[in-house]
Amino acid sequence: MITLRPSGERGYADHGWLKARHSFSFAEYYDPAEMGWGVLRVINEDRVAAGQGFGTHGHRDMEIVTYILSGALEHKDNLGNGDVIRRGEVQRMSAGKGIMHSEFNPLPDQETHLLQIWIEPAERGTHASYEQQPLPVEAMRDRWRLVASPDGAEGSTTIGQDARLWASVLSPGKAINYALAAGRLAYVQMVRGRLSLNGQNLAAGDGAKIADETALQFLADEETEFLLFDLPPR
Repeated sequence: MITLRPSGERGYADHGWLKARHSFSFAEYYDPAEMGWGVLRVINEDRVAAGQGFGTHGHRDMEIVTYILSGALEHKDNLGNGDVIRRGEVQRMSAGKGIMHSEFNPLPDQETHLLQIWIEPAERGTHASYEQQPLPVEAMRDRWRLVASPDGAEGSTTIGQDARLWASVLSPGKAINYALAAGRLAYVQMVRGRLSLNGQNLAAGDGAKIADETALQFLADEETEFLLFDLPPR
């Protein structure tokens, strides 16, 4: 079963310096039918104005992955980490029993466009940690690129959950398949372009909840970038 989540039905917030689309309930956007999918709790598509950002705030018991689409984001936390991530890199923060951090767009004249992803951890109360890994766009071209996994396979960032996040950039007319193990859930988040998923059409910003499917085929109508989450059953 594939259930589409059209882009225009996502939650929306405009804070002036931040414009955000929420795939699932978040902050002031609440929809009881959209509280996440399995252990996938948040996908926010954020646009952060030049020189603006999130002041110091806290998280706990969440695996947070930041996927940059354009621009840059500067991270600082109370563990002593301070890094700038850009397109071609991925960041993971395991909040564990608690972490304080800030995130700012350090660019003086360019918006930063990103996806921030929250995945519930398998174990609560662990030590907080931070990781940044290369994510070359060309490494996704017409193939799967593992972005996050429980074991750091293939140079992916490590998360504390039996979940895997894959990315792909398909050329026009190219297809790619994915075998989903029986009983697993999946979620697709479109970044840009258009494709068909098992015959169903998806465009930029759309999502798709997947259950009781084992064979997935993606066929690009134009150059298309998208994410695929392979998730444990709840």
